[in-house]
Amino acid sequence: MMEFHIAREVRDRYQVSDTLFNFVGNIIFADLASCRVLAQRMTEVRAATGLDPIHPGALFAMGLIDEVSHFLIAQYRRNRDPQVTQAALDWFAARVGEDNVDKLLRAFVQEFPNVAIYRGEVSLDQWLQGSTGGLAHREAVLEELMLLWLANQNPAFRTFRELYDDRKLAESTAYRQVTAQLSSYFATRPATGMGRGNLIDLLCAPMQAAPDSLSGQLAWIRENWAQYLGENLRKVLLAADVLKEEELALWMRFHPTSRHHDPLSDTHHSEVPDFRRHPGDLEYERFSPDQDWMPNVVMIAKSTYVWLAQLSRQYSRAIERLDQIPDEELELLARRGLNALWLIGVWERSRASQVIKRMRGQQDAVASAYSLYEYRIADDLGGDYAYNNLRERAARYGIRLASDMVPNHMGIDSPWVVEHPQWFLSRNDRPWPSYQFNGPDLSHDGRVEIKIEDHYYDQSDAAVVFQRRDNASGHTEYIYHGNDGTSFPWNDTAQLNYLRADVREQVIQTILHVARLFPIIRFDAAMTLARRHVQRLWFPLPGSGGSIPSRAEFALSQEQFDYAMPHEFWREVVDRVAAEVPGTLLLAEAFWLLEGYFVRTLGMHRVYNSAFMNMLRDEDNAKYRSVIKNTVEFDPDILKRYVNFMSNPDERTAIDQFGTGDKYFGVCTMMATLPGLPMFGHGQIEAFTEKYGMEYKRPRYEETPNQHLVDRHQREIAPLLKNRHVFADSANFALFDFWRDDGKVDENVFAWSNRRG
Repeated sequence: MMEFHIAREVRDRYQVSDTLFNFVGNIIFADLASCRVLAQRMTEVRAATGLDPIHPGALFAMGLIDEVSHFLIAQYRRNRDPQVTQAALDWFAARVGEDNVDKLLRAFVQEFPNVAIYRGEVSLDQWLQGSTGGLAHREAVLEELMLLWLANQNPAFRTFRELYDDRKLAESTAYRQVTAQLSSYFATRPATGMGRGNLIDLLCAPMQAAPDSLSGQLAWIRENWAQYLGENLRKVLLAADVLKEEELALWMRFHPTSRHHDPLSDTHHSEVPDFRRHPGDLEYERFSPDQDWMPNVVMIAKSTYVWLAQLSRQYSRAIERLDQIPDEELELLARRGLNALWLIGVWERSRASQVIKRMRGQQDAVASAYSLYEYRIADDLGGDYAYNNLRERAARYGIRLASDMVPNHMGIDSPWVVEHPQWFLSRNDRPWPSYQFNGPDLSHDGRVEIKIEDHYYDQSDAAVVFQRRDNASGHTEYIYHGNDGTSFPWNDTAQLNYLRADVREQVIQTILHVARLFPIIRFDAAMTLARRHVQRLWFPLPGSGGSIPSRAEFALSQEQFDYAMPHEFWREVVDRVAAEVPGTLLLAEAFWLLEGYFVRTLGMHRVYNSAFMNMLRDEDNAKYRSVIKNTVEFDPDILKRYVNFMSNPDERTAIDQFGTGDKYFGVCTMMATLPGLPMFGHGQIEAFTEKYGMEYKRPRYEETPNQHLVDRHQREIAPLLKNRHVFADSANFALFDFWRDDGKVDENVFAWSNRRG
């Protein structure tokens, strides 16, 4: 259990519950939640006088360092020197006087009382004459006094000085004389046998190694004392993870609408793949075979509601349903060389999501396209009838329809949340007592009450959970929002628990349903459901947490995790779709250097290649040539499975990134003629400059197409796209080096050849 010293007056000031104290008078933390309660109480009181808040992770870490010290003292007493504390009492009595030692012990217990003494249930004299667990109370107090002195010496503890301030003891007792001679006393006792000389040297070692850093002291303890700690090692790892989580939580509090720049997770700066195996992955070659049409797909994304609003203005009539999209638009797409239409946001969306966005000031917003109520074509888009009508008409022009599938979360008010809360990651308490849920009920189902954390509405904080209350039973739980660890949690979503086999099966059944409607499926944020990232984000190995605040408490060993999720979810999805809905092209949005793994081992037909956009935009030409070279050298079949794009719905527009001149057309030519699936953004060909939010009902700019760019596209790019069969495969692809007269390769020149037949 966690424990550290706390003064009587501090206990009075913060009204700390009796249940948090042990027999010596030290506060106990059986779990991190108790630590957060005390930190919140202290922060509230301190705020009135302008003092800084108390952070529970740091409090937890400090208490753990104290507990580890207790543990090592107990080991030393048991294994090396059973009489160490009794002998210490005699040794100090001989030097400062028995009366002074007795006065010091009594003063300590009065200053740091246990529950019985604090309540007046037992006299101080009675208690000091007793023992607990074979240890005399007088000896236990001396041990506590020694650790109190160590706490006051530790610079990393200074934030919490009021809890264990030793100045009163120093002013009124022999405390200074005793603590000044601790090193001298322990020099007379047997060595610890734990890597340092005497016991005081041992206990001071972490502080000396990292005087100003709690995380540094924990790291030193982990590295040097692991063999002595037993089960306490797991607590050390938890404390280290909680400190990392706390840093992230504080970052989100001050940047609640920004991306967290995690180098692993940052899609804005791609890395060159080296295809080295991750230790946790069983990598092998098991590509999914393409059907004849798949290599020739050229896809364009359309934000469905925005597109319908643009068409309404263009045709001067209401175009609000999918069946009202004019044939002329489908014919135009085909004429431009596009044969796949990705309709973003066709599913029935969460009503709660719309309420949240409007309460945050977006009065014309619809719900987010990725906060889903359920997987049926939205009623206001015409439902199944309108969709089937569009699909049949598009097929006449050789166009297949594509849809998103969002596998990692659902809308917070979806029937899944209402009827199956056990499918989601949750907890029974608020991760931080400061979380407040006093806002409106976002549920449209009388069976439950749904509330997000209050500070989301004014964007002053970003909570990791929302509150779900069962109105019949009154049971309240806190369900985690969807989160990929790179930005603030998505406040209109609920994170599914992929350690549950029934959840995995439910999602697979949903994917099969989508596949029966759409021949092309794009899986949003697919990389978050690779086993290594389910583990990293939600069930971290002890000592490797910190990606999502408050998840370190749910750490699992590798064996525990493997038992719950023995296989890659995506491999099962690919195999089930191939067996039950053959002819479906599966496309994964996957970053984090997982591109090759997703197509080669997990069997996705196509995977995002963000390096194309990022490196060519930034003119990191040598790096992108390395991407091609490394991919071909490892396995050229990966190259043809990349999705190459100059923009996607999460990024700046292609026009913003590449302009409208020769750079744009040069990169666009590469996209059209390199192996892989070319993907165009909404408005890219027209040179539209607006980036459409996932909650947009209509565009906010009234833009007209740039006819010069449209004409040049038709003249230079469309003929290449219509000949994709020549460029799509990688079996005969060759990349050449362009040698300058000085004998060096010009990395700014891309030269390649390909052929079919």
